[in-house]
Amino acid sequence: MSVRHFLDTDDVSVETLRGLLQLAREVKQAPERYAHELDGRVLGMIFQKPSTRTRVSFEVAMLQMGGHALYWNAQDLQLGRGETIADTARVLSRYVDGIVARVFAHEDVVTLARHAGVPVINGLSDYLHPCQALADLLTLWEQKGRLEGLRLAYVGDGNNVCHSLLLAGTRLGLHVRVATPPGFEPRPEVVDRARSHARSSGGSVLLTSDPVEAVAGADAVYTDVWASMGQEHERDLRIKVFRPYQVNAALLRHARPDAVFMHCLPAHRGEEVTDEVIDGPASVVWDQAENRLPTQKALLLWVFHRAAL
Repeated sequence: MSVRHFLDTDDVSVETLRGLLQLAREVKQAPERYAHELDGRVLGMIFQKPSTRTRVSFEVAMLQMGGHALYWNAQDLQLGRGETIADTARVLSRYVDGIVARVFAHEDVVTLARHAGVPVINGLSDYLHPCQALADLLTLWEQKGRLEGLRLAYVGDGNNVCHSLLLAGTRLGLHVRVATPPGFEPRPEVVDRARSHARSSGGSVLLTSDPVEAVAGADAVYTDVWASMGQEHERDLRIKVFRPYQVNAALLRHARPDAVFMHCLPAHRGEEVTDEVIDGPASVVWDQAENRLPTQKALLLWVFHRAAL
């Protein structure tokens, strides 16, 4: 059987992307049906960055489906003492059935996949966060009953979460609007890919520096921290630059009355979002966090060839 990697939502067909979301809904509704699907499987987890939702959801997913997860930070492996990523991939492939990697440089997870004989899943890189995008799309589908035609406004830093929302959202027909300060836009090659997807799906992409323009009439308003992991030294500067991009009650009022608020977490309350919004009736951030579990389960079932899609 061919090895199925998941480094980018563009790695799978639109049909498979929809299938993953449908499978996640089925797993969420009847988890007991999948309790033994991964009996005896072992997932290796290499994390160069701290994690709550990604680590716990993958570990629990493996446990609840009969498998086992092994967690290592970079210093736990010989990677911390100079062994190459390629050699690490070759060795781990002889021990485990799959690998989740949470890395700084996206090229590291690409190299892992290139040299691994088992599936590799991108648990986050500085470029993309495709697992988060799956949970976000499932949450939107549950909340709105559809994905095509929805208007999703992302306000803040054009980071890895923004990239994956652009790519996954436009493949499924969403109108993705991104508001960032000048100089903090998503990468041009991601925007080009997203616009190409939108031409096929009927979605669209809007880039602006005006948060009100992005949020006006939106079905969902999304934000993320202003300084991602590895950018802590820029935090003071970013707080000044991004202050006008805070998602607060005044900004949210420009969205549709039934709009939902989304955040991948962890949130820096009082910075990118106010307590009033994240704890308010529009917030679905806890549903997003919950949905990391069924979407990770669906992804694991697919990469381990337990689901055809």
